[in-house]
Amino acid sequence: MVKELIINSAPNGVTIALLQDKQLVELTTEHINNNYAVGDIYLGRIKKIMPGLNAAFVDVGYEKDAFLHYLDLGPQVQSLIKLTKIVKNGSYKEKLLNNFKLEEDINKSGKISEVLNRNMLLPVQIAKEPISTKGPRLSSDLSIAGRFVVLVPFSESISISKKIKSNTERVRLKKIVESIKPKNFGVIIRTVSEGKGVAELQKDLLDLISRWETISARLDATEPSKKILGEMGRTSTILRDLLNADFTNIHVNDTAIFEEIRMYVRDISPELEKIVKLYKHKEPIFEHFGIEKQIKSTFGRTVNLPGGAYLVIEHTEALHVVDVNSGNRTANPENQEENAFMVNKEAAKEIARQLRLRDMGGIVVVDFIDMHKPNNRKDLFDYLKQQMALDRAKHTILPPSKFGLVQITRQRVRPEMNIVTNEKCPACDGTGEIKASIVLMDDIENNLNYILSEQNEKSVTLTVHPYIEAYIKKGIISRQWKWFLNYGKWIKVKSSPSYYLTEFHFMNSKDEEIKL
Repeated sequence: MVKELIINSAPNGVTIALLQDKQLVELTTEHINNNYAVGDIYLGRIKKIMPGLNAAFVDVGYEKDAFLHYLDLGPQVQSLIKLTKIVKNGSYKEKLLNNFKLEEDINKSGKISEVLNRNMLLPVQIAKEPISTKGPRLSSDLSIAGRFVVLVPFSESISISKKIKSNTERVRLKKIVESIKPKNFGVIIRTVSEGKGVAELQKDLLDLISRWETISARLDATEPSKKILGEMGRTSTILRDLLNADFTNIHVNDTAIFEEIRMYVRDISPELEKIVKLYKHKEPIFEHFGIEKQIKSTFGRTVNLPGGAYLVIEHTEALHVVDVNSGNRTANPENQEENAFMVNKEAAKEIARQLRLRDMGGIVVVDFIDMHKPNNRKDLFDYLKQQMALDRAKHTILPPSKFGLVQITRQRVRPEMNIVTNEKCPACDGTGEIKASIVLMDDIENNLNYILSEQNEKSVTLTVHPYIEAYIKKGIISRQWKWFLNYGKWIKVKSSPSYYLTEFHFMNSKDEEIKL
């Protein structure tokens, strides 16, 4: 599987497209003003305790208070509260926790009012970005993620990803981490650590320890509801979690981001530095790599499949519904079962891709085409699980119900990617009617007269549809010559096939559009 990352930098943010075998599978947008990304750590102020919900509302500077449930406090929240108090009092000068005495774990079935009180200051981490009308979801069980390991303060446990199956490897990794981890810090060993040496794991852990030291240093000076430490950008996060030898290219159209990514890749995988490339062509980067077309064909309500079948995707407040239709795909009536199975498999692969691409979370209900053979239903269920295995978000897939519906729950930590693919008609502005073509030349000449007489433009270029260009230049004494005789200036006329019939624009000498 060949993977490529295409990064498009624009004034309002950065859009990152992940391609697998040239097919778009993930699309994420990192807005410049997004101050509430998953992983960011804030110094929250407890605004309100809600005993009925066993939760608290916390001020982290967002327009709506963030939500912190008792189960998200973490077992060692008392140690975090204690550290915050003594740091704020100026009586704790260390950056690590070597001489820090841990408090007892809180009761799993306790009450939030027994732990927190109003106006208390507590470092919290964004677990879910603001979605719809809801504020951020928080956790005070802090963790700092690296490429190979995750650092967890106020703990001594070492846990290993369940995806690492070899007992020998699990023992080896645990021994390495035990020998290098600092006191009063726990470590989660990630799947990508498998086969890595001491030097790589130690470097990653030292980077995380440095980030914790930054938190300790900033905690004293940070004002309530302000950010203490930001998570890495989405680009670096994706590289941290996904980068491996399968990646063949990382294309970037911005010099600053190119240098940042090249340095980051050099740090984590020096052998892959050469795959980071700066895109320099005039054509927009997403158009050059065919991503724009894939976005337009993929994000609509209806998604067509190669064999003629199609999906209909509906979004409601509570859940997402996906309906599988065979469309114009024809099959022998005697082989209807086999045809339904093939369409469903094709749909299952596309559904797994759509969930990643749109970052759809919550409950997803899929209505596959009915099949009567139990073996086919089981094979489809196994195939869907296999396709969903590539998804990094936590998810659960239930077997088909008696009505043939498959239910999927998928973790949602940031707003769903929603792109409107239906475009408003530029000719009629969505009204269904266009201006009478007989008055088009009057409009052009009135605007031209205003630009030359009132705005005193020295050089003007008129860009129109090719048919209109031909009309303006037609004849020995053409419209273009009449303008020259009238104004004493030669008006350049250019055509653009992409313009609709009655569209026209005026450009100045710098090729900038003259606003009318």
